[in-house]
Amino acid sequence: MEIGIDSFASAMYGSNELNSQDAMEQLLQRIVAADQAGLDIFGIGEHHKKEFLDSAPAVILAAAAALTKRIRLTSAVSVLSTSDPVRVYQSFATLDIISKGRAEMVVGRGSAIEAYPLFGFNLNDYDALFKEKLELLLKIRDEEFITWSGKFRPALKDQPIYPRAVQQNIPVWLGVGGTPQSFVRAGKLGLPLMVAVIGGETERFRPLIDLYRESGREAGFRSDQLIVGLHSPGYVGENDQSAINDYYPGYAELWTKLGRERGWPPVTRNHFDSQTAPQGALVVGGPETVAKKLIRHSEALGGVDRFTFQMDNAGLTHQQLMRSIELIGTQVIPNIRQDQKES
Repeated sequence: MEIGIDSFASAMYGSNELNSQDAMEQLLQRIVAADQAGLDIFGIGEHHKKEFLDSAPAVILAAAAALTKRIRLTSAVSVLSTSDPVRVYQSFATLDIISKGRAEMVVGRGSAIEAYPLFGFNLNDYDALFKEKLELLLKIRDEEFITWSGKFRPALKDQPIYPRAVQQNIPVWLGVGGTPQSFVRAGKLGLPLMVAVIGGETERFRPLIDLYRESGREAGFRSDQLIVGLHSPGYVGENDQSAINDYYPGYAELWTKLGRERGWPPVTRNHFDSQTAPQGALVVGGPETVAKKLIRHSEALGGVDRFTFQMDNAGLTHQQLMRSIELIGTQVIPNIRQDQKES
């Protein structure tokens, strides 16, 4: 199992707001720390809100590429529905060149909708936009000269797209929530699947992941080509109690605020405790507890190839996040790899 971190480039740590320069500098320091600690992947999301600095993820990742050596760098996710697939490919091909072949992208429709009015798209075209643009993106990835026509973008006729990525097939993951059609789509295309589980019991996604694998096999893809990733909020502390003490206040504040926007109930401590329990979605605890939980999640879902923590969304300081990265690299990853070796 590969282990990594996804970030929304938050400029807020609890009630203490950082200026943009300091927040970005600290984010890049964390990516370097993750590279040095042996983590496998670091992802940057895409939002268009005041509290986040990730409206141009490829730019942040390119800065990180110049500072790192081995860690893979990905979007998490690129809102493909509101982007031009030509520019998305060009941006990540450029990142692939800068990073010497370490670029990936996770693409999706976006759970937040602020990009649609910002770029002049109609929410009624939510799925149609994504379907068409994903088709074009994959065609550009696989072919240098493109002939294509669709509804939402001018046609291309024998048009070359440059630069080309270092990797012949730069990885394109499909980011999904809980829509069965999205799992089927990923399976039929043979794309790696990144499942965002932010609440409830993680094992409830097993039927959907089985649907992905079944759809992929029916489309002619081998089982080893049908890769599953899992993304959840999480944090590793020195021990279980200190991790919970660090994480809960900021988590409750943020998710209660989001709840007011989206119609969810306020976060309670009982709800939080249910989410940090073995079957719950939150991966919060000391290194041993976190490693056991990730192994349990993988077993419950029929095998997970990659897990990414969302850590900078709970009012944690830069120092706490840096220490958590160190603990993931020095204790969580070795525990998981040892378990995999023994099994």
